[in-house]
Amino acid sequence: MSHAPLLIEIGVEELPAVPLLKILKEIEASWGKILAERRLEGDYTFLYTPRRLVIRQESIPLRQEDRTETLWGPPVEIAFKEGEPTPAAQGFARKCGVELSELSRAKKGDREFLYYERAISGRDTEELLPQMVQDWAASMAFGKMMRWGARKEEFIRPVRWLQIRLGDRSVDAELYGVRSGTHTFVHRMVSSEPVEVNSIDAYGRILEEGKVILDPMRRRERILADMEAIEAETGRSIERDESLLDEVVAITEYPRAVEGSFEARFLELPPEVIMTSMKEHQRYFPVFADGKLANRFVVVTNAIAEDLGKVISGNERVLRPRLEDALFFYRNDLARGLQTDGLEAIQFIDGLGSLADKVKREREIALRLGGIYMDRLEAETGLGSLEIEELLDRAVSLAKADLLSEMVYEFTELQGIMGAYYARALGENEWVVRAIAEQYRPEGEHSELPSSVFSSVVAMAIKLDTLLGLFSVGKIPTGSRDPFALRRAVNGIVRIVRRYDLPFDLERTVGLLRDLYAPFDYGKLEAFFLERIYKATDVNPSLVAAVLASGERDVREIFRKLEALATIVAQPSFREIFITFKRVANISGDVPSDAELTVDPTRFVTEEERALWDAFSEVRDRSYGSYLERLEALFGLKPLLDRFFDNVLVNAEDPELRRNRQHLVASIYREFLSVADIKEISV
Repeated sequence: MSHAPLLIEIGVEELPAVPLLKILKEIEASWGKILAERRLEGDYTFLYTPRRLVIRQESIPLRQEDRTETLWGPPVEIAFKEGEPTPAAQGFARKCGVELSELSRAKKGDREFLYYERAISGRDTEELLPQMVQDWAASMAFGKMMRWGARKEEFIRPVRWLQIRLGDRSVDAELYGVRSGTHTFVHRMVSSEPVEVNSIDAYGRILEEGKVILDPMRRRERILADMEAIEAETGRSIERDESLLDEVVAITEYPRAVEGSFEARFLELPPEVIMTSMKEHQRYFPVFADGKLANRFVVVTNAIAEDLGKVISGNERVLRPRLEDALFFYRNDLARGLQTDGLEAIQFIDGLGSLADKVKREREIALRLGGIYMDRLEAETGLGSLEIEELLDRAVSLAKADLLSEMVYEFTELQGIMGAYYARALGENEWVVRAIAEQYRPEGEHSELPSSVFSSVVAMAIKLDTLLGLFSVGKIPTGSRDPFALRRAVNGIVRIVRRYDLPFDLERTVGLLRDLYAPFDYGKLEAFFLERIYKATDVNPSLVAAVLASGERDVREIFRKLEALATIVAQPSFREIFITFKRVANISGDVPSDAELTVDPTRFVTEEERALWDAFSEVRDRSYGSYLERLEALFGLKPLLDRFFDNVLVNAEDPELRRNRQHLVASIYREFLSVADIKEISV
């Protein structure tokens, strides 16, 4: 079958970087799906600049292959009654567009069915491409879309030109009112006029000459090479923010990285303020010297010029007023101090009052958690319990104060960070300062944790109030919707507990805090919380189920038990061992779970019973340093259990003998249950 190269170029007004970057993989995969649906599969490359979305395919079939389609109809016994066709048979023939006599019969399994085979001729690729391109564009779910002109269709930005080239032919098509042609556009600083493209081979050369680097990876490499050259020349280092780098790659066609500067007096500002001003508002990369933020920045420009001095000075002029404003806010905030008056005017959530109400609850939670972890806090801080309580109360009381500052009003993402700077400048205790700075940690799956148990108590108090508060007013996540990030709150608590090896019994903790909230369904909260336990580990989910089925609700102990169980299960011999203990679980199912187990050794008849009971009693009564040691000892009963099962009839006719033997086996099962329910394990 003949093949030809394919070029598709959708030319648009400048694409916004963030929506584009979010769905790059989906855009690329969508074209592959469209090819598969038309039976035109082949390797292809998706490329983009801020002004174009491009598919390059070195070889695509010029025509679909012919194929045979089989249509299956009703079973013969339904299609014919007493030799006469039924409506089912006649309807199937009409569907196939043939006479009843042209239908065939074939067996599927034990039944015979009517069927019809028809040949379907493949269509020319050129005929299919216009709809394929429309389908591709329609599949791009950017989120917020726009309309232009009098058209009703929506796209992320207006389409301004279109190329569909199949081999040496231009495919006639239309997309959002734009007809395909044989021209493209190069960099605006080179030419604003359309440039004729004579062939697919010429396309890449025309873009290169027109200062358009089509491949985003090449643009990235060019930016990084410029950064390395700047570092080599200046001895300074440039922060490689990957998400920011992705953005500047997406908004440039011919990028160049150059260094600019700002006045050293602005270094009075906290580094986070300067970096936020540069990165969030200007897309500048921070520069460091000797490990500290320097009064320098790197900007990636799309301008074409031999001398980029004007570009640099222009960006310096843009940054200066932003830093002036930030310095003004900073000094005003320091003069005012950390004030909490005004939090009562900021609504938190309907039913949960204001931020002042939230802070009041968080203070109480922090003090109650502090009581649980007081030994750890005293050892960590070297302070007494009364002083620790005062510092916890102070930290939580001031944690939201910077929401009333001018700086956080302008840079909302700096909440907490600015509070810590202000608290330190105003002479607050360093434990308080760090707790304010770290109050939202961890903010994501792989983000930093609080740096101490003290800060962790503050962070957990904030997360617990949000979690319990929202459950108490019925704002419970459903499906994938989680507008208040409650899953992230639970994940954060779990990560903190594991990092600092803190006891955290969910039922006890919630019971300790319930009086702060309206009544809510604890069962739903527990299920929501335990769901995150499954997500927090990559072990076999049945092991998690086994540990949870034991009734354990202390998060620290859950993971300790899970680690021990996973170690045992990972052993090569476990499958053979497990057969025996699955039998233990099955036999124990005949004993009510709430039954009091009584084993009378005087009723033993066989040596196997006595040996198993003696060994189990020794294992049960022994002290262990870990769950792993306990499980190894219990699983070590396998040889004695095997001999017991081989030589002892558990379900003996004598009811007293039967009960005694069942209780012996159930006693072993219940000892396992103190760690995990073995019947839940799947291997």
